[in-house]
Amino acid sequence: MQNEQIKFLDGPQSRWKEFVFSVKVLKEFIKGFRKLHFAGPCVTIFGSARFDKNHPYYKQTETLSAAIAKLGFTIMTGGGPGIMEAANKGAKSVGGRSVGCNIVLPFEQKENPYLDKFVNIKYFFVRKTLLVKYSYAFVVMPGGFGTMDEYFEALTLIQTKMISEFPMIVFDTTYHRALMDHIELMKLKGTIAPTDLNLCLFTDSVEEAIQHLKINAIEKFNLQHEKPKKSFWWLFEKKY
Repeated sequence: MQNEQIKFLDGPQSRWKEFVFSVKVLKEFIKGFRKLHFAGPCVTIFGSARFDKNHPYYKQTETLSAAIAKLGFTIMTGGGPGIMEAANKGAKSVGGRSVGCNIVLPFEQKENPYLDKFVNIKYFFVRKTLLVKYSYAFVVMPGGFGTMDEYFEALTLIQTKMISEFPMIVFDTTYHRALMDHIELMKLKGTIAPTDLNLCLFTDSVEEAIQHLKINAIEKFNLQHEKPKKSFWWLFEKKY
């Protein structure tokens, strides 16, 4: 049997379709860059779209987001409902800036009403790049597959030093207990280094999260108070 010749499978190989797709992706990136150019240093908050305004996680996110916005950060989210809405709402409640990268889905996820600026993106991988590009820290609230995807992608980029070692805060230790245990298991099995555990702060304290951001984002990267930025009329740019 080992001497039988392998018959390889064939797949789509249209160079034209690949070119057209590449152009579409480029247009999505340019649209995002233009819309978010003046966003400033952001903290991106990840979390589920499925919690309504009466849920404790929603209210928890509002409180944390408002405290982060008071530090001078722009709050960035995926722009949708649930935790994303709560984060943007928390920022707006204290006069902070609030932006979103909304994903275009078949069931028409709508942008939430607490956004100063938002951009609708067709592709998840473009959206995730934008959520990372403008951020000096990441906060992971309770969520599902999408939240875990965003969390581990950002964490992998930090771990592999593809981006700077921005602080990563995972909020609500009760919800994330199994995640914490699994990360500990990865350390014990040697699939991550013991020092990789330092890349995340797991906490239930708004005060601890804020102090962590002050030390590991504002002080570490020497973030200064904003100076006036120039917009160019011929690029049709608009600030806040």
